[in-house]
Amino acid sequence: MMELKVNVPEVRSYINEIVKAPGKIFDVVRYNVQESVGKYLSYLMESELTFYLGRERYERPGSINYRNGGYSRRFTLKGIGEIELNVPRDRAGKFKTSIIPKSKQYEDRIREDLSLIFLSGVSTRTLSLITTRLVGRKLSHAEVSKANQSLTEGIEKWRNRDLSQERIKYLFLDGVIFNMRIDGKIEKVPVLAAIGVTGTNHKLVLGLQS
Repeated sequence: MMELKVNVPEVRSYINEIVKAPGKIFDVVRYNVQESVGKYLSYLMESELTFYLGRERYERPGSINYRNGGYSRRFTLKGIGEIELNVPRDRAGKFKTSIIPKSKQYEDRIREDLSLIFLSGVSTRTLSLITTRLVGRKLSHAEVSKANQSLTEGIEKWRNRDLSQERIKYLFLDGVIFNMRIDGKIEKVPVLAAIGVTGTNHKLVLGLQS
Protein backbone atom coordinates (compact mmCIF):
# COMPACT_ATOMS: atom_id res chain seq x y z
CA MET A 1 0.00 0.00 0.00
CA MET A 2 1.36 3.41 -0.94
CA GLU A 3 2.22 5.62 2.02
CA LEU A 4 0.82 9.14 1.87
CA LYS A 5 3.13 11.72 3.43
CA VAL A 6 1.75 15.14 4.31
CA ASN A 7 3.98 18.15 4.69
CA VAL A 8 2.17 20.14 7.39
CA PRO A 9 3.77 23.55 6.64
CA GLU A 10 2.90 23.22 2.95
CA VAL A 11 -0.69 22.24 3.75
CA ARG A 12 -1.02 25.14 6.19
CA SER A 13 0.32 27.54 3.56
CA TYR A 14 -2.12 26.23 0.97
CA ILE A 15 -5.06 26.53 3.36
CA ASN A 16 -4.06 30.12 4.14
CA GLU A 17 -4.12 30.89 0.39
CA ILE A 18 -7.61 29.41 0.12
CA VAL A 19 -8.80 31.49 3.10
CA LYS A 20 -7.52 34.64 1.39
CA ALA A 21 -9.07 33.67 -1.97
CA PRO A 22 -11.85 31.07 -1.45
CA GLY A 23 -12.58 30.82 -5.17
CA LYS A 24 -9.13 29.38 -5.83
CA ILE A 25 -10.10 25.90 -4.66
CA PHE A 26 -12.99 25.82 -7.17
CA ASP A 27 -10.65 26.84 -9.99
CA VAL A 28 -8.35 23.95 -9.06
CA VAL A 29 -11.25 21.48 -8.89
CA ARG A 30 -12.69 22.72 -12.18
CA TYR A 31 -9.32 22.32 -13.91
CA ASN A 32 -8.91 18.79 -12.55
CA VAL A 33 -12.40 17.86 -13.77
CA GLN A 34 -11.71 19.24 -17.24
CA GLU A 35 -8.41 17.34 -17.41
CA SER A 36 -10.01 14.08 -16.23
CA VAL A 37 -12.93 14.35 -18.67
CA GLY A 38 -10.53 15.09 -21.53
CA LYS A 39 -8.46 12.00 -20.72
CA TYR A 40 -11.59 9.87 -20.34
CA LEU A 41 -13.05 10.88 -23.71
CA SER A 42 -9.65 10.44 -25.37
CA TYR A 43 -9.51 6.92 -23.92
CA LEU A 44 -12.99 6.18 -25.28
CA MET A 45 -11.97 7.30 -28.76
CA GLU A 46 -8.82 5.17 -28.56
CA SER A 47 -10.98 2.17 -27.60
CA GLU A 48 -13.33 3.03 -30.45
CA LEU A 49 -10.40 2.89 -32.89
CA THR A 50 -9.30 -0.44 -31.40
CA PHE A 51 -12.76 -1.87 -32.11
CA TYR A 52 -12.68 -0.37 -35.62
CA LEU A 53 -9.30 -1.95 -36.45
CA GLY A 54 -10.14 -5.21 -34.70
CA ARG A 55 -6.95 -5.41 -32.65
CA GLU A 56 -5.12 -3.86 -29.73
CA ARG A 57 -2.32 -1.33 -30.15
CA TYR A 58 0.61 -3.77 -30.21
CA GLU A 59 -1.02 -6.77 -31.85
CA ARG A 60 0.27 -7.92 -35.22
CA PRO A 61 -1.83 -6.31 -37.97
CA GLY A 62 -4.12 -8.52 -40.00
CA SER A 63 -4.65 -5.86 -42.64
CA ILE A 64 -2.77 -2.92 -44.15
CA ASN A 65 -4.65 -0.39 -42.00
CA TYR A 66 -3.19 0.56 -38.63
CA ARG A 67 -2.93 3.39 -36.09
CA ASN A 68 -1.40 6.61 -37.29
CA GLY A 69 -0.98 8.80 -34.21
CA GLY A 70 -3.56 11.46 -33.48
CA TYR A 71 -4.19 15.17 -33.21
CA SER A 72 -5.08 17.55 -30.41
CA ARG A 73 -8.53 19.10 -30.35
CA ARG A 74 -10.53 21.27 -27.98
CA PHE A 75 -14.22 20.77 -27.25
CA THR A 76 -16.55 22.58 -24.82
CA LEU A 77 -19.03 20.75 -22.58
CA LYS A 78 -21.86 22.36 -20.65
CA GLY A 79 -21.11 22.59 -16.94
CA ILE A 80 -17.47 21.55 -17.45
CA GLY A 81 -15.94 24.01 -19.89
CA GLU A 82 -13.30 23.55 -22.54
CA ILE A 83 -11.45 20.23 -22.54
CA GLU A 84 -8.43 19.09 -24.50
CA LEU A 85 -8.66 15.82 -26.40
CA ASN A 86 -6.36 13.56 -28.34
CA VAL A 87 -8.25 12.23 -31.36
CA PRO A 88 -6.67 9.04 -32.79
CA ARG A 89 -6.25 8.43 -36.51
CA ASP A 90 -5.87 5.39 -38.73
CA ARG A 91 -3.47 5.07 -41.66
CA ALA A 92 -6.27 4.85 -44.24
CA GLY A 93 -7.94 7.99 -42.91
CA LYS A 94 -11.35 6.32 -42.77
CA PHE A 95 -11.90 6.18 -39.02
CA LYS A 96 -14.50 8.69 -37.78
CA THR A 97 -15.14 8.90 -34.06
CA SER A 98 -18.75 9.05 -32.89
CA ILE A 99 -17.74 10.36 -29.45
CA ILE A 100 -17.16 13.98 -30.50
CA PRO A 101 -18.90 15.58 -33.52
CA LYS A 102 -16.34 16.40 -36.19
CA SER A 103 -17.58 19.83 -37.23
CA LYS A 104 -18.62 21.18 -33.83
CA GLN A 105 -16.64 22.94 -31.11
CA TYR A 106 -19.23 22.58 -28.35
CA GLU A 107 -22.11 20.25 -27.50
CA ASP A 108 -25.69 20.83 -28.66
CA ARG A 109 -26.93 21.69 -25.16
CA ILE A 110 -24.80 24.85 -25.26
CA ARG A 111 -26.22 25.77 -28.67
CA GLU A 112 -29.74 25.33 -27.29
CA ASP A 113 -28.96 27.56 -24.30
CA LEU A 114 -27.48 30.25 -26.54
CA SER A 115 -30.58 30.21 -28.71
CA LEU A 116 -32.89 30.57 -25.70
CA ILE A 117 -30.86 33.49 -24.33
CA PHE A 118 -30.90 35.10 -27.77
CA LEU A 119 -34.69 34.75 -27.89
CA SER A 120 -34.93 36.63 -24.58
CA GLY A 121 -33.55 39.73 -26.32
CA VAL A 122 -29.79 39.52 -25.69
CA SER A 123 -27.80 40.53 -28.77
CA THR A 124 -25.25 38.18 -30.31
CA ARG A 125 -22.42 40.60 -29.48
CA THR A 126 -23.41 40.81 -25.81
CA LEU A 127 -23.90 37.05 -25.69
CA SER A 128 -20.40 36.57 -27.06
CA LEU A 129 -19.00 38.68 -24.21
CA ILE A 130 -20.66 36.65 -21.44
CA THR A 131 -20.07 33.15 -22.80
CA THR A 132 -16.90 32.70 -20.74
CA ARG A 133 -19.07 32.66 -17.64
CA LEU A 134 -21.78 30.60 -19.29
CA VAL A 135 -19.83 27.81 -20.97
CA GLY A 136 -16.25 28.06 -19.74
CA ARG A 137 -14.69 29.79 -22.73
CA LYS A 138 -15.35 32.83 -24.89
CA LEU A 139 -17.29 32.09 -28.04
CA SER A 140 -16.72 34.36 -30.99
CA HIS A 141 -19.45 36.54 -32.47
CA ALA A 142 -19.45 34.22 -35.50
CA GLU A 143 -19.95 31.10 -33.34
CA VAL A 144 -22.90 32.67 -31.52
CA SER A 145 -24.42 33.76 -34.82
CA LYS A 146 -24.01 30.22 -36.18
CA ALA A 147 -25.84 28.82 -33.14
CA ASN A 148 -28.68 31.27 -33.69
CA GLN A 149 -28.75 30.41 -37.39
CA SER A 150 -29.65 26.83 -36.50
CA LEU A 151 -32.56 28.23 -34.50
CA THR A 152 -33.74 30.23 -37.51
CA GLU A 153 -33.49 27.15 -39.72
CA GLY A 154 -35.61 25.20 -37.22
CA ILE A 155 -38.28 27.91 -37.23
CA GLU A 156 -38.37 28.00 -41.02
CA LYS A 157 -38.69 24.22 -41.13
CA TRP A 158 -41.65 24.46 -38.75
CA ARG A 159 -43.29 27.26 -40.80
CA ASN A 160 -43.05 25.20 -43.99
CA ARG A 161 -44.11 21.86 -42.53
CA ASP A 162 -46.79 19.74 -44.20
CA LEU A 163 -50.27 20.42 -42.77
CA SER A 164 -52.22 18.47 -45.38
CA GLN A 165 -53.04 15.69 -42.91
CA GLU A 166 -54.47 18.02 -40.27
CA ARG A 167 -58.29 18.07 -40.09
CA ILE A 168 -59.12 21.67 -39.19
CA LYS A 169 -62.76 22.56 -38.51
CA TYR A 170 -62.25 26.10 -37.20
CA LEU A 171 -59.62 28.69 -38.04
CA PHE A 172 -58.82 31.73 -35.91
CA LEU A 173 -56.68 34.62 -37.13
CA ASP A 174 -55.42 37.23 -34.70
CA GLY A 175 -52.67 39.78 -34.34
CA VAL A 176 -50.04 39.50 -31.59
CA ILE A 177 -47.47 42.12 -30.63
CA PHE A 178 -43.90 40.90 -30.05
CA ASN A 179 -40.84 42.84 -28.93
CA MET A 180 -38.18 42.23 -31.59
CA ARG A 181 -34.62 43.41 -31.97
CA ILE A 182 -34.23 45.25 -35.29
CA ASP A 183 -30.95 47.00 -36.17
CA GLY A 184 -29.89 46.99 -32.53
CA LYS A 185 -33.19 48.42 -31.24
CA ILE A 186 -36.16 46.76 -29.56
CA GLU A 187 -39.33 47.47 -31.52
CA LYS A 188 -42.92 46.29 -31.21
CA VAL A 189 -43.82 44.23 -34.26
CA PRO A 190 -47.34 42.95 -35.06
CA VAL A 191 -47.45 39.27 -35.99
CA LEU A 192 -50.39 37.46 -37.59
CA ALA A 193 -51.13 34.18 -35.81
CA ALA A 194 -53.19 31.41 -37.41
CA ILE A 195 -54.67 28.92 -34.93
CA GLY A 196 -56.69 25.93 -35.98
CA VAL A 197 -59.07 23.70 -34.02
CA THR A 198 -59.04 20.05 -35.02
CA GLY A 199 -61.91 17.58 -35.08
CA THR A 200 -60.94 16.48 -31.56
CA ASN A 201 -61.05 20.11 -30.33
CA HIS A 202 -57.29 20.28 -30.12
CA LYS A 203 -55.82 23.77 -30.70
CA LEU A 204 -52.93 23.88 -33.13
CA VAL A 205 -50.73 26.85 -34.05
CA LEU A 206 -50.63 26.67 -37.83
CA GLY A 207 -48.37 29.61 -38.59
CA LEU A 208 -46.96 32.99 -37.66
CA GLN A 209 -46.21 35.81 -40.09
CA SER A 210 -44.96 39.33 -39.43
